[in-house]
Amino acid sequence: MERYLCIHGHFYQPPRESPWLEMIEVQDSAYPYHDWNERITAECYAPNSAARILTGDGRIAQLVNNYSKISFNFGPTLLSWLEQHAPLVYAAIQEADRDSQKNFSGHGSGAGTGLQPSNPAVGRPAG
Repeated sequence: MERYLCIHGHFYQPPRESPWLEMIEVQDSAYPYHDWNERITAECYAPNSAARILTGDGRIAQLVNNYSKISFNFGPTLLSWLEQHAPLVYAAIQEADRDSQKNFSGHGSGAGTGLQPSNPAVGRPAG
């Protein structure tokens, strides 16, 4: 009997913009980053778009976009923020969904993220 493992990543950040300033103020607890969106992007979202596969002696053998290998969804607040402030990460998430469609019988890994194959505005939440 074959066994399978499904890993699902639910990626969400709450709105952080000041309603009066319409921008994210400095969040001291996210130091050395400006705010928690920047910090989590640098520590999680970006590294998962180019994860390192190392050789036995610690050299990089391959870079893998983990999002193309797992089931995932991004909340619309976070996805909008990534599109504006981390466009390379945003593009890598879109690419992963397209790549996963090839590997998983036409079904993208971006479950419930607005990353449907029929949606040309990949990654944009329905509004």
